[in-house]
Amino acid sequence: MGKLIFIVFMSILNFSALAVKGIPLIDVHDITLPKIKDEDVPKVPKLPGKDLVEKDKKGIVLGIRKLEKNTTIMMEAQVKVVVPLEILSDIDINTVVIDNEKNKIPFDIELNKKPDQDNYYKINFSETNIDIDKDGIIDTKIYSPDYINTKIVKGSYITVDGSGISKEGTYKKTIYMTIGVRE
Repeated sequence: MGKLIFIVFMSILNFSALAVKGIPLIDVHDITLPKIKDEDVPKVPKLPGKDLVEKDKKGIVLGIRKLEKNTTIMMEAQVKVVVPLEILSDIDINTVVIDNEKNKIPFDIELNKKPDQDNYYKINFSETNIDIDKDGIIDTKIYSPDYINTKIVKGSYITVDGSGISKEGTYKKTIYMTIGVRE
């Protein structure tokens, strides 16, 4: 106990000696804020504080609008962000059809998110029955599920019927896909 009192007494003497020599002590209770420039302070419009005197162009007083009261209203706003359902994937399909062969080519469609409602959204194609060689006979058909309920839509396929293709050659066709809703 005697050693503890001696250590505390020596500490007080040391701090007192520092203060006497002109070395400033740190005041832990001194809370000074940094200086802020006027241009860094946000500008808030002032509320009117006195009655408004209305005058015409000649300076004649037309009337006085009496200020009844000044009020500051604090408001809170919440925003709900809705991201639309979009098709992310471009699909390139290449196939070789020999004579009257029938090909079935499956493909998947990737969306940006899972639809928020089941059995509500569907894929619409710009064309589903296609005459690829332009001879007047439908030879290519696109099939897809009635509704899309997942982020990656599986079960879509294209059928190519070789018996409907009368002209030999390489054909290219662009089909556009959009997302529709149940009617």
